[in-house]
Amino acid sequence: MKMNRKISILGLGVLCSMVSLQANAGNEKEAELRIVQKNILEDPLMDQVHRMAYKTVSTGLNAGDGYGEVWIRDFNTFIQVAMDVMPDKNVQDCLNTFFHFQGAEGDIVDGYIDIRKADLNNVGGYKYRLSKTCPQFAAHKNTVETDHETSLIQAVYQYIRKSGNTDYLKSVVAGKTVEERMEWALRYLMEHKYNQEYGLITGATTADWGDVQPEHIWGVEIDENTHYTIDIYDNAMLVLAIDNFLEMTTNEGYKSKWGKVKNELAQNIRKHLWDKEKQKFIPHIYLNGSPFPKNFDENQIYYHGGTAVAILAGLLSKEEIEQANSRMLENVRKAGAQTIGLTMYPTYPAGFFKGVGMYPYGYQNGGDWTWFGARMIWGLGRKRIYQRGL
Repeated sequence: MKMNRKISILGLGVLCSMVSLQANAGNEKEAELRIVQKNILEDPLMDQVHRMAYKTVSTGLNAGDGYGEVWIRDFNTFIQVAMDVMPDKNVQDCLNTFFHFQGAEGDIVDGYIDIRKADLNNVGGYKYRLSKTCPQFAAHKNTVETDHETSLIQAVYQYIRKSGNTDYLKSVVAGKTVEERMEWALRYLMEHKYNQEYGLITGATTADWGDVQPEHIWGVEIDENTHYTIDIYDNAMLVLAIDNFLEMTTNEGYKSKWGKVKNELAQNIRKHLWDKEKQKFIPHIYLNGSPFPKNFDENQIYYHGGTAVAILAGLLSKEEIEQANSRMLENVRKAGAQTIGLTMYPTYPAGFFKGVGMYPYGYQNGGDWTWFGARMIWGLGRKRIYQRGL
């Protein structure tokens, strides 16, 4: 029997290796679309990838053999696959664990781990957070990235949409409903990460969607050397999370409030981050100077991940999406990369990040991450942008 071809984002990751979807400059034809669909559905590699994905996720929700943690960014990526291979309770428990560790100001942690595996006394390591209502785990927050709150809201949305379990929103975690906790997480971003001058949220300098700042070897914690910025990834993630929240909530007050915030964020993203002349998002708006040399033209770099999330958030027109896809394919060819999971092109030069893994085409500095490339494929599919014969 063929597996269900309702492709999840994790399953889509293989398409980054299988095909390159290129923008069709003319009007799409339904016959052409059906051919593309048929080619994908009949490719036996998709069945193989689904089997591999199901097997991998069924072993646990941590990020792999090298990590004991469950990360919210990762779980937001493969939650639909997890729902296919494990009991509903396990999926809910994972979501609830992140809410159990929600901070006093509404912030969401980056990841959690079995408390028996956490080195709580490691000076210079993670600053672990404990929870009276979830004592079996310890959690931590990577403070240089601003995508934990938005990743959790997006994960809840995927769970609700796939399961149809809208009652989950009214379930109570440590005295608050899930819906209330999501709204609280959004308020945290607007109250503690919002920049009034630009009308956008902030974070530390990172490479596209990455979570490593250049000023420190480890690079996951804001410190006195941090250069604060505004970038497309954080803000596109927020627009997408608000959009998801608006679709889930039945609270008219929330709808009115957050609908207005979403529209203002979208307008400010276009105003301040979109380079109309170069048809790309600028990498960063620096709020207290750049960590890079003054003669370095950072705007030569094209961010694949942040652009893909912006497409999912509805921030680009169809014509702009077509241009973005063509640019990504061109970057793949120039870089000799395998997929549009290529983080960016060109990369930051050697030595620009103190982290030893952030050399050109290493890790988040031009590494190839198919689970982020899959987001671009997902966006192209939603906009029905494709071309035959690739």
